[in-house]
Amino acid sequence: MRHLLRMASYSSQTNMHARNLAIVWAPNLLRSKDIEATGFNGTAAFMEVRVQSIVVEFILTHVEQLFGDAPLRGTARPGRRGST
Repeated sequence: MRHLLRMASYSSQTNMHARNLAIVWAPNLLRSKDIEATGFNGTAAFMEVRVQSIVVEFILTHVEQLFGDAPLRGTARPGRRGST
């Protein structure tokens, strides 16, 4: 989730803000065995993906509250620039 949040921080260049990332990633992050087993299609599958994307978007917009305020991996910390 923190990686997706980092990706969302580049939304001004990529237009992949939290909602778009949620739409793309939700079916993989919250895979539904019901949809796979029964072969849902049409409206039922759309509704399932819609719920999944809403949940993922909520998580992305509340990462700090849900997972704490630890710094993101791979990001520079204040006062530390590059490695020498």
